[in-house]
Amino acid sequence: MFSITRPGQSHVLTVVLILAVPSFNAIIPDTFAQTPSAAPALSNLTEGSVRSRLRRVAGSTSGNLELWPDEAIDIEKRAFEMTNAAREEKGLTSLAWDAKLCQMARMHSESMARLGFFSHETPDGLRMRDRAPAFGILHFQILGENIAYNLGRHDPGGFAVGEWLLSPGHRANILRAEFRQSAVGVFIAADGTVYLTQEFMAR
Repeated sequence: MFSITRPGQSHVLTVVLILAVPSFNAIIPDTFAQTPSAAPALSNLTEGSVRSRLRRVAGSTSGNLELWPDEAIDIEKRAFEMTNAAREEKGLTSLAWDAKLCQMARMHSESMARLGFFSHETPDGLRMRDRAPAFGILHFQILGENIAYNLGRHDPGGFAVGEWLLSPGHRANILRAEFRQSAVGVFIAADGTVYLTQEFMAR
């Protein structure tokens, strides 16, 4: 599913993407633009209530994600470096790593892994624009998100970015000139499936 949301519009373009590859893999992009007047009221949910719902959806009691395997951090760095390399090849500004985006991405990857869904919207009904305030992301010009999962890849972060670059919607997020901040959040499921969420932002 490819979804783009503009201020005052909802889901103006929806295309189903069916990806046929030899190994288990899936990817989806999303973009949301916020007008300055909309910034104070992204949703009717308070930061505390969104965090509570995200923890419940992910099945996490702490919500602080300290117990991440060491290799997950390497996967995040690899995907981030490859994203910037793709931008630099096109003469675009490198993205700066943003810790809040990383927290948001990690939580979403964990939610997808624990509950077995694959979408920008959680089963509890939280989309990217709803999740952002829970991590202190209150004011921005535009947010973007790519998601993926794969299994049995030697370089899961690099593989995900390579597949994103082959898809017009995902590639557009990676190469969008307006974006200035980004992060990747990974969660590895019990069966070894690697879930990746890639966030983009322009403040």
